[in-house]
Amino acid sequence: MAHIELKDITKTFGNHTALKGLNLDIADGEFFVLLGETGAGKTTTLRLIAGLEKPTEGKIFIDGRDVADWGAAERDVALVLQQYSLYPRYTVRENLEFPLKAKIRRIDPAEIKERVARAARTLRIEHLLDRKTDRLSGGEMQRVSIGRAIVRKPRVFLMDEPLSALDAKLREALRVELKNLQMNLGATFLFVTHDQIEAMSMGDKIGVLNDGQLVQVGTPNEIYNNPINTFVARSVGTPPMNLLDGKLVGGSAVVARAEIELPYGGTQAATDGRPLIFGIRPEDLHLEAGSPVEARVHDIENHGVEKILTLRAGEAVLRATVPAKTSVAIEEAVRFAWNPSKVVLFDGASGISLRHAG
Repeated sequence: MAHIELKDITKTFGNHTALKGLNLDIADGEFFVLLGETGAGKTTTLRLIAGLEKPTEGKIFIDGRDVADWGAAERDVALVLQQYSLYPRYTVRENLEFPLKAKIRRIDPAEIKERVARAARTLRIEHLLDRKTDRLSGGEMQRVSIGRAIVRKPRVFLMDEPLSALDAKLREALRVELKNLQMNLGATFLFVTHDQIEAMSMGDKIGVLNDGQLVQVGTPNEIYNNPINTFVARSVGTPPMNLLDGKLVGGSAVVARAEIELPYGGTQAATDGRPLIFGIRPEDLHLEAGSPVEARVHDIENHGVEKILTLRAGEAVLRATVPAKTSVAIEEAVRFAWNPSKVVLFDGASGISLRHAG
């Protein structure tokens, strides 16, 4: 397995700068998820580690060794893409065997057979081994694609949105399988996605990438509960964190352009009167008679075990997650409060969390 380190990586394509001074550290045996929108630089990062691109500036280390002059084959990484890189006229078995039959590998036929059997067993595709890949479903093809990576026993697995072409139920099943696979192999995984649910459910660590720069790295819990700025707060969580402009006045949060005044549980007395953004997760808003703020229900989304309500209070729009049994109707007047200890304060101008500022 492998420890990966990127130091001060900048990558430009003509006039476009894809990555700017990127520093990234992925521990040996870690499932690291790089989360970002389209164009954030995720795939470029992956291709640099794979040796398919060279950095304009900076260095890449695998297990402490500078791999600048190493080709893709020497780096011993396996790349799994959104598009299945399979040979359609080959059977599943032949596709799994193919990477092992390269002359440079010189692997004994008995070991090839054993590796293919183990990968098929791990991915539950034993019954498909003699089927042509052009007769497989999307989920089966992606399993075979992952199997082609496993048989090689690479030092690093690099995965570029491998689940995004699959339907929701299959994505969910393969998320669990991939995480279990990584734990069983003890392998280093770098998984690239724009889907924050994938990031939160699979990653030991998450790196949030925006416009070629790494904004925050942390565990899913750290990223969710302690976002470094409003960009991360909006990027992680479904629905995202509510962000409300306002000020602290005498220990209360007063929201601009809305008749909202709520208690604040923190101790940042020096912020009184300063422009702030109050961040509160939808699950930390509570509907209850006698609560301090009145709002109208603008929208209701039923999600089975819960409902997501869109509330309007003055000019402010908030999302609240409530139990499914909560009885509400569109345009109904409700009263709500928040959990003051869960409020995150962001600077009104920079958007940076006051917990991280300094």
